[in-house]
Amino acid sequence: MFKLVLISALVALAAAQDPRDAQAQTLVQESEVNPDGSYQYRYETSNGIAAQESGVGGQSATGSYSFTGQDGVLYTVNYVADANGFQPQGAHLPVDLPAPEHVIKTLEQIRANPPRDDPNFSIDALNAAIARFTGKK
Repeated sequence: MFKLVLISALVALAAAQDPRDAQAQTLVQESEVNPDGSYQYRYETSNGIAAQESGVGGQSATGSYSFTGQDGVLYTVNYVADANGFQPQGAHLPVDLPAPEHVIKTLEQIRANPPRDDPNFSIDALNAAIARFTGKK
C-alpha cells in the first residue's frame, strides 16, 4: 500500500514538471520509522513541492502532497490509504456521481444478506462503496 501511495505521489509530481524543477533544492526533509512499523515523513522543495505522510507500514497511511501546476495554481491532494484502498481528495479531482437507485438497492440487499462462503467479501468495503455511491460519509 505504501508503494502505491508513493508511486501516486511521484506520478503527480512528474506530471507537474517545470524547467525550474531541475534546479530545485530540498528545503526540509524529515522521516521517522519506528520499531512498531509506524512511520512519518515530510519534505518541501524550493519549487513549491511539499508532501507529508504518516501511517503504519502495510496497513494504513494518511497524508497530502501539493505542487504548483503549469497554470500557476497550487494543487493539493489529501489522502487516506487503508483497507478501503487509496482515497484521494482535492478540489481539482473529479468526484463520483450518485449511482442509479437499482445499484444502491442491490448493494443494500447484499449488505443485508452477505455471502457466507466468500473469504474475500468485506462488509467494510461494501459499506464504504455504498457511502461513496450515495454521497453519504
